[in-house]
Amino acid sequence: MRLDILTKSEIHGVQKEIISNLKEFIEYKNLEPGDKLPSERMLSEKFGVSRSNIREAIQKLEFFGILKSRPQSGTFIANIGRVAMSGMLEDILRLEDPDFKSLVETRILLELKTCRLAALRRTEEHLQQMEEALKAYEEKVLNDEDAVQEDLLFHLAIARASGNSTMNTFMLIITPEIITNFEKYHVCDKNQAFLGIQEHKDIYKAIKAQDPQLAKEKMKRHFRVLYQYCYNIKE
Repeated sequence: MRLDILTKSEIHGVQKEIISNLKEFIEYKNLEPGDKLPSERMLSEKFGVSRSNIREAIQKLEFFGILKSRPQSGTFIANIGRVAMSGMLEDILRLEDPDFKSLVETRILLELKTCRLAALRRTEEHLQQMEEALKAYEEKVLNDEDAVQEDLLFHLAIARASGNSTMNTFMLIITPEIITNFEKYHVCDKNQAFLGIQEHKDIYKAIKAQDPQLAKEKMKRHFRVLYQYCYNIKE
């Protein structure tokens, strides 16, 4: 039995084709909000793709709130109205994988807000999680090891401390792609990594002191090199 291993772009193409087919199916059948879709097996046979491909496409549409899956019942169209649903499906089909600049801009916008909220809402448990991430980052840097993942763990700890589950979710979604791009472009050199130790400590101290404005200022300073760097990247 031969297993086809698809590239990331091929998987993205298959998903777009399935979503396009689902859009046409919904419109052809005049399905309304609350109506049930055929089973994964039936859709896979109809569209000529695997059930896992169908499942992934449905999960993506669930993420955007277009479909709702109910255990033991099936998958249903969400209650958002046909016009809105059609427009959202068109937008999803036009979505492309984010480039590094987009990721950086999104991350900065998110983190300037999450650090302010973290300063207002952090608990002792949150502070402990930040401290642990700080220590892990510092240890890696001082041992001249790659500390990209430890760096992001510190920032994820801040996102958790913000108390905003949506922002935390967005951070979790973009983190794997950020790690990949950091490694691809060799973003953090040794000097920047060493500077990062003190910058992380400054952010942590502002959050611990429950000073949202100072936390934002320290985070903004922390990102200045990254922001400049991403606009000098040559693909």
